[in-house]
Amino acid sequence: MLKDKHIIVGVTGGIAAYKVADVVSRLKKQEANVEVIMTRNATKFISPLTFQTLSSNPVYIEMFNEPKSYDVEHISLAERADMFLIAPATANIIGKIANGIADDLLTTTIMATKSKVVFAPAMNTNMYMNPIVQENINFLKKLGYEFIDPGTGLLACQTYGIGRMAEPKEIVEFIINYFNNKQLVGKKVVVTAGPTMEPIDPVRYITNHSSGKMGYNIAKEARDRGADVVLIAGPTNIEPPAGVEVVRVNTTREMFDAVEKHFSSCDVLIKAAAPLDYRPEKVMKEKIKKDSEGMEELNIKLVRNPDIVSHFGKIKGDRIVVGFAAETNNLIQYAKEKLIKKNLDFIVANDISREGAGFKSDTNIVSIIDKEGNIEDYPILDKNQVAKIVLDKVCTMLNIKS
Repeated sequence: MLKDKHIIVGVTGGIAAYKVADVVSRLKKQEANVEVIMTRNATKFISPLTFQTLSSNPVYIEMFNEPKSYDVEHISLAERADMFLIAPATANIIGKIANGIADDLLTTTIMATKSKVVFAPAMNTNMYMNPIVQENINFLKKLGYEFIDPGTGLLACQTYGIGRMAEPKEIVEFIINYFNNKQLVGKKVVVTAGPTMEPIDPVRYITNHSSGKMGYNIAKEARDRGADVVLIAGPTNIEPPAGVEVVRVNTTREMFDAVEKHFSSCDVLIKAAAPLDYRPEKVMKEKIKKDSEGMEELNIKLVRNPDIVSHFGKIKGDRIVVGFAAETNNLIQYAKEKLIKKNLDFIVANDISREGAGFKSDTNIVSIIDKEGNIEDYPILDKNQVAKIVLDKVCTMLNIKS
């Protein structure tokens, strides 16, 4: 909830302005106090009355309106803001702020505020990718301004590409996350998720049923707690959480290399992926063909892949390393053996044969075992709830209070 949070929403002249009405509505439902500043061009796309109705507050447009009080308007707005959201953020407004231009009420108020300023860019793909715009964005990021990355899709100009303003739900989620308890600020958390795949030939491969849902939920929860999160994901079909660095991999070796790249700088490694233990010894350069009489058997020799969690568990030092054990029998026994053998701080064990605990399910039924042998059993829970439990335990081990 955003009760008692004062959020100023700056609306600029872009077609995505209509989506900001939904943002304001959602913020009000979170009990935020919302005030809206519109540029003159923004009023060409959506009526100020819409925002006045949704926010239950006056809408500010002109720099030199007849004063309704003795406050200097742009200063008073700037001082009472807990956050300043610019949506849609056009190339024009980004360029103005990057270059210190304050020539209307919106830009002047942004310059005067000490609160967090967040931009939600929306523009044509070519404009967004223009080196000048990218340089302005990078410059503002270095100064501490936040950006909610745009999405990819069909744009108003009927071209397909990056530049769609983030969806209202994503924007409000970002704001809620910002005000949440930031237990893990200053900590780097590396999370692995999903399966890996090993090629047999140019058209075939072996893999498993892991969906990546558990790892993605953990990455999102770590982000919500303020961590610097790196999500190393095998082949998945899930939209990654905003504000997380995503590293895409295919094979187990690629996942190993990605973890190795980030391991020395991380505080926590949560190994939620299900990488393949074996790979074909030889990958055929051409598609394997059946002979003219039909191929009755195809024998593929498999060799061991590197054991990622075991390798990094043994060299973890002061880092926290968390593993997962997906089993179909002898769950606790096998999980305990894995915990000890791989030098983990704790392990999350689940019997994937149970209804509601499988790879592709949105729920899980887990037992958490620590290196002292303590076992905590949990009922069926949504995977986002399991993620909270895992991160609570990580915070306890880091001596961070809730």
